[in-house]
Amino acid sequence: MSDFIRKGSVNRTTKETDIKVSVVLDNKGNADISTGIGFFDHMLTALSVHSGISITAKIKGDLHVDCHHTIEDTGIALGYALGQALGNKSGIVRYGTAYIPMDESLAMASLDLSNRPFLVFNCDFTNQSCGDYDLCMTEEFFRAFAFNSGMTLHINMLYGNNDHHKAEAIYKAVAHALKKAIAYNSDGAVLSTKGVL
Repeated sequence: MSDFIRKGSVNRTTKETDIKVSVVLDNKGNADISTGIGFFDHMLTALSVHSGISITAKIKGDLHVDCHHTIEDTGIALGYALGQALGNKSGIVRYGTAYIPMDESLAMASLDLSNRPFLVFNCDFTNQSCGDYDLCMTEEFFRAFAFNSGMTLHINMLYGNNDHHKAEAIYKAVAHALKKAIAYNSDGAVLSTKGVL
C-alpha cells in the first residue's frame, strides 16, 4: 500500500452554481456536505461513508429555478476531483461490483475505472421527488460523475417499490463498487493488457 495521499479538489463557478469539492480516497469516508438539497446531502453522505472516500462539498446553486443545475454540476465537479485523485489509475483494482439491499429494494452497480466513460442506468421511479430532490436527477448525477471521472458505470435496480429506498440503494451500491475499484492491487501495475489506461 502506498503512502501517497490520493486527493483531488475542484472549484467551479458558473452563472448557475458555485461549487467547491474535495475528495481524499483513503480517509475513512468523512463527509462534510452542504448542497441546499436535504435528500441530496443524505445521498452524498452515504456515497462518502460507504465508499471510504472523504468528501467535502460546499454547493450554492440556483435552487429558485430547480435542483437540476446544482445536482448535475456537483456530479461534474465530484467526478473531476475523483479523476484527479486517481491520477493515471495505476496500481488499482480498477473494477468493482456491488449489490445493495435497502428493505424491499435491491440495486446493483458495476464499474470500471477505465478512462472510457459510459453510463447504463436502469431504474424507474414512481414519484417525482424525495423532498426537494427530483428523482430523475439520479441518472443525471451519475452520468456527470461517470463522464468526468473516466468511469464506465452500470446501474440496475433489480426490484423495489419505495423511491427513497431505491435511490439510497443505488448510491450505496455505487459507493461499495467504487470502494473495491479504487483499492490498491497486489503489484502496483496498471491492470490492462495495453499497459496504460
